[in-house]
Amino acid sequence: MAQGNGLRHARRRDLHRSLTLLHAFLLASALILVAGGSLLGWALTRTLHQQALDSERWALARYVDGVVHPQVVRNGRVSITRWGGKALRRSLAQQPDVVSVKVWEPDGRLAWASLDPSRIGKRFPPDDELETALETGQPSASFVSTASEGEEDDAEVGLGLPSLLQVYAPILSGKHVIGAYEIYANPSSVERLIGSRRRMIWIALGVVFLGLWAALALLVRQASRLMRSQNEKLRARTARLAEANRLLEQSALEAVESLNATVDAKDPYTAGHSQRVQRIALALAEELGLEREQREAVRFAGLFHDIGKIGVPDAILSKPGRLTELEYEVVKRHPEDGANIVARLHQLRDAVPAVLHHHERWDGKGYPHGLAAEQIPLEAAIVGLADAFDAMTTDRPYSDARPLHEAAEEIVRNRGTQFAPAVVDAFVGVFEREPALFAPVDARQPVLA
Repeated sequence: MAQGNGLRHARRRDLHRSLTLLHAFLLASALILVAGGSLLGWALTRTLHQQALDSERWALARYVDGVVHPQVVRNGRVSITRWGGKALRRSLAQQPDVVSVKVWEPDGRLAWASLDPSRIGKRFPPDDELETALETGQPSASFVSTASEGEEDDAEVGLGLPSLLQVYAPILSGKHVIGAYEIYANPSSVERLIGSRRRMIWIALGVVFLGLWAALALLVRQASRLMRSQNEKLRARTARLAEANRLLEQSALEAVESLNATVDAKDPYTAGHSQRVQRIALALAEELGLEREQREAVRFAGLFHDIGKIGVPDAILSKPGRLTELEYEVVKRHPEDGANIVARLHQLRDAVPAVLHHHERWDGKGYPHGLAAEQIPLEAAIVGLADAFDAMTTDRPYSDARPLHEAAEEIVRNRGTQFAPAVVDAFVGVFEREPALFAPVDARQPVLA
């Protein structure tokens, strides 16, 4: 039940994380698209503005040149008669967008003006655009504020328009620049054109980028659904594999337990030995304040510490007399054989060192590796002491069981030689509080869960 709740919580966390990432991605993509659309819109409107300005510049320059040029150019120079000036004003009046035209000579003298004729014949400091037209022969155009114009433009300022479209165009005689036009036009028509096209650009960009974002969101949503579906399938498959692995581990553990029971059954004198060692070892581990993982290692090592004896012949295990040197060497192999068996189960791997070294001695005279003092894993020292105490308090083919207090005294006497001092101290503390815990009662079951 708890595992099922944990899986559900994990799924909810994963789903929440996926939704958060999806929302973050969609927000980031929307910001990127808005930034990209704004940049593109700015570039397009800037280009549109310049193109509209250039188009209007050429149109005004061609119109004015077509009207004015025949009246102002005489023998390769600018020359305007009084009658010609009146005719020019009448012709220009037919184009309402053109509000003012000036004709400049190369030396900066105003040769003619459609407004305020009193300015004609005066010299004014030429501005940069006029100089450019006179020097390069290229027209230029810009929107200007009437509030910022100079003295020679008082008549144009008096028109009351907030801004004007100002165009400078060269007057050519053959390939030579002999003067320049300064044309002022009402910008309302070109501004309306620019404004309408600007709106079209932004609307088109908005529709296109909104469509792109919607398509991206749809693709991401579909991909997210597909990934969630695949993730659910993978999770379900993983859960099935985990359950199968758990059942396999459980079956293997039960097989090892049965094997361990077989070891106990081989020797009627040691029946229940593994369970008693487990019980005593767990009590010592609690007394020493071991962490949960260490206690788990002690729990399994206490139960399976002698499982390697499955490979020891029954005749040696039940021999009533002293073992020969060769027989003793056979018995001494059981810690390594037991460690190899226990190591095959992932659940028992932490118990391997305790199984392998439970016959090591503090003074280094134990087996199989002759470890000494702190080299011996604490879990192994605990199981070794519990194993020795139970062996002393139960009948064996070669010795009778000792009373509990005599066995406890033997343990204390071997403090710092056979047994780890800290483990002996923990044994004394537990023995004094709960001596019944150490009684050789066989009916108790092993602690596996």
